[in-house]
Amino acid sequence: MIPIRNRKKTLEITIEEMRKFSHAYIEKYAPSKQQLRTYLLKKYLKAKISSVKKQDITDLIDVILADLEKSKFISDKFYSESKSRSLIQRGSSINKIRSYLFRKGINDKYIKETIDKIQQANSDQDFFSGIKICKKKRIGPARNEDNRSLFYKKDISVLARNGFDFETSKRIMDIDKDDYIKIIKLL
Repeated sequence: MIPIRNRKKTLEITIEEMRKFSHAYIEKYAPSKQQLRTYLLKKYLKAKISSVKKQDITDLIDVILADLEKSKFISDKFYSESKSRSLIQRGSSINKIRSYLFRKGINDKYIKETIDKIQQANSDQDFFSGIKICKKKRIGPARNEDNRSLFYKKDISVLARNGFDFETSKRIMDIDKDDYIKIIKLL
C-alpha cells in the first residue's frame, strides 16, 4: 500500500500557488486588477482550505496584487487605454466604453483620463464610431435608398443600444449615401 500524505495547506504554500495562478491568468487574459482579484477569490473560496481563514486569503490577494502592480504586471491605466483603443476600432461609443471600463472595476480617475484622451484625439469620435457600426451592420446610410425610410426607427434603436445619443444617431441617419461613402474611405 502506498501511504497517503496528509499535508495541510499552509499560508506559504497558498501564497506560492496564488502567485502561480495569477501569473498564468495574466499571461492568458491581460486582466484588470479587479478581474484578477475576483478570479483569485473564486479559486480559493472554492478550494475550502481548512487551515486558512477567508480574511487571510483576501489579505494575501491584496498583497499579491500590490506586488504585481509594483512590478508592472498589471496596470489599470494600461488596461483602460488598451481596451478603449480596441473598442474604438470596433465602433463603440464613448458611453459604451465608459460603462465597459466601469464594469471591469477600473478606477474613475483612469476612466476619465482615457475618455479625455479619446476626445482630445478626435472631438467627434461618436460620429465616426456610429459610421463604423452602420457599415458593420449595414444599417442607416449603408442601406439601399428604397429601404432607409422603412427601417429608420429600427436603425436608430440599433445605434441607441450601442450607446449613441439621439442627436448623434439622427445626424448619422441623415447622411447622404455619397457623403457616407466618402467618410468610409477616410476611415
